[in-house]
Amino acid sequence: MTAPIQILGAGLTGMSAARHLADAGADYDLHERLGHVGGHAITTEHDGFRFDRTGHLLHLRDPQIRAWVEKLVGHDSVVVQRKSRIWSQGTYTRYPYQANTFGLPPDIAYECLMGYFEALRNEAATPAPKTFEDFCFKFFGAGFSKHFMIPYNEKLWGIHPRDVTAEWCSRFVPRPKLEDVIAGAVGKNDVELGYNASFLYPSLGIGALPTAMHAELKKPVQFEHAPTSIDWRNKKLLFADGAVPYAVPYEWLISTMPMDTLIKTLLDAPAEIAAAGARLRVNPLYYLDVALDVPCGVDLHWVYVPEPKYPFYRVGCYSHFSAKMAPPGKANLYVELSSREKPDMTRLLPEVAAALVEMQIIQRPEQVLFADLQRIDHAYVVYDHAYFGALEVIRPFLEEHRIVSSGRYGGWNYSSMEDALLFGRDAAKSVVG
Repeated sequence: MTAPIQILGAGLTGMSAARHLADAGADYDLHERLGHVGGHAITTEHDGFRFDRTGHLLHLRDPQIRAWVEKLVGHDSVVVQRKSRIWSQGTYTRYPYQANTFGLPPDIAYECLMGYFEALRNEAATPAPKTFEDFCFKFFGAGFSKHFMIPYNEKLWGIHPRDVTAEWCSRFVPRPKLEDVIAGAVGKNDVELGYNASFLYPSLGIGALPTAMHAELKKPVQFEHAPTSIDWRNKKLLFADGAVPYAVPYEWLISTMPMDTLIKTLLDAPAEIAAAGARLRVNPLYYLDVALDVPCGVDLHWVYVPEPKYPFYRVGCYSHFSAKMAPPGKANLYVELSSREKPDMTRLLPEVAAALVEMQIIQRPEQVLFADLQRIDHAYVVYDHAYFGALEVIRPFLEEHRIVSSGRYGGWNYSSMEDALLFGRDAAKSVVG
């Protein structure tokens, strides 16, 4: 007997949905196309070094989610107070850039501050921003936009900020007060700004969280099990993993797979829905798992790197999240690359190593033990100018046919790990009331 609620994907959102459905007394089946849980939130090991899929940190604000996560992994986790910096103009400055000009070359700091003051004076008269570029100039001014906001976000998103809407950024881009900007200009800013000032991190890597979530599930996950198509008209999942294809009926479907993949590969969708799905845009990410034969030379958790001359936009240090992530006396990093094209490693690695030396993370290139190239196919959902129009077409169609598309990629958004757990809770509520 199949369950009335079928869930696709055993990442954080899918397992959160399963847990909350079970708590509500609802029956479900959970299908996972891979042989393990966690989605992107996994930890792997190479020669004693432990690597996540770049930085996966638990910024917990919801009391119920915090209590759950602490019950799952709190016994072997560390609470970390963020140490992040920006590397630009040959120096480190504090994060966020727009509230910490102290330490920049005087002409750069002056340009940033004067641009900010001008933007502040003109803010009421400036039109509401339509693009992220507009947002930067309206609220931060020309200097901050030129030296950090525009180049960094172009590297992050893979497109120019003028092609990104302003709607995505209210939570994730700190807007400091005037007094914060002034304090940060004279070195008096001792307050960590932004939503990610502290975080919880499992000592052995973020993969501990989905492992613990999996262990508490009431029903087993059906691994290496994914439908070949979805008959949304008759509410059936179609499988072809045996000698004879078969169908699994459902009353509700919770899908945490990427929305674009759901529409393009599994749904025989009407032309209007297919056309809207084709407008969904996402960028992949290439990054490096880097092992060092020495400790990290700077006492930081991650560094933002806005200048185009560097081939990466962010470097993080796992072994500063937790000492158990690397062997004693060594360190490991993630290096997120700016280009969306597969790099030539013979050219890239010397360039990366030279930059790490320049940033004082290592002293010599040969202190890099290895650097493994990794790729995330779905990394950053792009909030371009087609984004909201496409979702306004797709979401009502899915809802009408009792398909709840949820999660960072199922819901097609930019969000945190805690959000993934909240999405699963909300998906469960939406089908059981």
